[in-house]
Amino acid sequence: MSTEHKHLARVPISVRWRDMDAMGHVNNAKYVSYLEEARVRWMLGVEGISMTDRIAPVVANTNINYRLPIEWPHDIVVELFVERLGNSSVTIGHRIVDQKDPAKLYSDGNVVVVWMDTQTGRSAPLPDAVRAAST
Repeated sequence: MSTEHKHLARVPISVRWRDMDAMGHVNNAKYVSYLEEARVRWMLGVEGISMTDRIAPVVANTNINYRLPIEWPHDIVVELFVERLGNSSVTIGHRIVDQKDPAKLYSDGNVVVVWMDTQTGRSAPLPDAVRAAST
């Protein structure tokens, strides 16, 4: 993980048998689920943030680079870090690595999360609590 970015979380995840595809490795769509799990765990740990508030986060963009296949059984770690803070968004960089050997990179990329007013559907300013947790 780059030292120039703010570290947000390291979330361990055990690969489940049902995550596998016919090729014998984790299906590419499951990577999105692993990233979502890590982001939600991080957000729920930010004081003053609720996923049910009127101003809530939505994913605007997901970028995943698949570096190595993940097989079962396996334990991985999802690392999250801030790449960019905007007025209403945060770009969260991510890496999926081996739990025993963090140098073994399975995936990297980023996700843009935008805060929006759930009643109007328009973007809303990034909550102060998220900005403080991200800097």
